[in-house]
Amino acid sequence: MTSRVFNCTVAIPDTDGLLRKFNLEKGGLVQEVIDEKVIDYSIPYCPFDMGTLAYSPYIASVIGSGVVVYPGPYARYLYYGVVVTDENGRVFVGKGEKKPIVTNRLLQYKTDLNPLAGSFWVERMKADHLKDIVQEARNAAGIK
Repeated sequence: MTSRVFNCTVAIPDTDGLLRKFNLEKGGLVQEVIDEKVIDYSIPYCPFDMGTLAYSPYIASVIGSGVVVYPGPYARYLYYGVVVTDENGRVFVGKGEKKPIVTNRLLQYKTDLNPLAGSFWVERMKADHLKDIVQEARNAAGIK
């Protein structure tokens, strides 16, 4: 028996319409749902004092863009979980100060309000809730 290879081109006439039908267009409903669910599910994992950082992506992000933003000069250091100081060894607090010095010391997170609070909160959230987010996206696309 011999095998034969052939090339085939399939033309899908209205790809934009097909993407629209399932809410999959760029910035569409499915991407909006994914962005919102990433933020929602991340809140319990985010360091939480007054909630400013945990809720800031709702304002700082363009929902539907596929990019979730945690703004502020301290967000990066909290995310990576390292102590940052100024040149005098004082803990770095942000804007208006000279270049921060990243130390080898790990941050200690308060967990009284958010027991899951800690570094890399989005990555840890995805480990627990990726299937939930995918299901929400499937629902938004009308796929069961």
